[in-house]
Amino acid sequence: MILKFLQKTKEQIEDWVTNRAHSHSAKVWLFIFSFTESSFFIIPPDVFLLAILINNGTRWVYYASLTTIASVFGGLLGYLIGFTFFDLIGQSIINIYHLQSQMVVVSEMFSNNAFWTIFISAFTPIPFKVFTISAGFFKINLGVFIIASIIGRGMRFFVVGYIVKLFGKQMARSAFKYFNWILLGIVAVLVLIIFC
Repeated sequence: MILKFLQKTKEQIEDWVTNRAHSHSAKVWLFIFSFTESSFFIIPPDVFLLAILINNGTRWVYYASLTTIASVFGGLLGYLIGFTFFDLIGQSIINIYHLQSQMVVVSEMFSNNAFWTIFISAFTPIPFKVFTISAGFFKINLGVFIIASIIGRGMRFFVVGYIVKLFGKQMARSAFKYFNWILLGIVAVLVLIIFC
């Protein structure tokens, strides 16, 4: 019964995303998803980006750029929430998603290397909002935050676009199933190169 309910819910979400991705306002929805995911929303924009690219694969650079820009601006909102409104808003977001223990870990990561911490969180499936809000709360250098966010988010969304360009519609659907594992593998290789 629960499995059937979850399957139906998943199908409804997929239909909703597909309908929006093929509408005239697809760019607006992509911007909204990308912006909000970096500061307070839970659904990653990759799913919406992929849904758009399956029918607009030739414009992958445009859509990957739009997603990156919106995501970085959303990250700046997260930074502002952490920097200025943590007690009022930031703490509520952390509590809603039960991310209290992650805040402690993030604090240690920032003290070790703020740039790489932001870059890795921007590139991988780790919830980016935890790092954007934390970066503001821990007063991480704004320039470092912006540069690491642009590089990390840009690489992530350009990988999605390039997968669609390289493999086409059918292969992109299959490749995307393993997208998070691919990103984690790339990060593991980068960490080994940099720190070993």
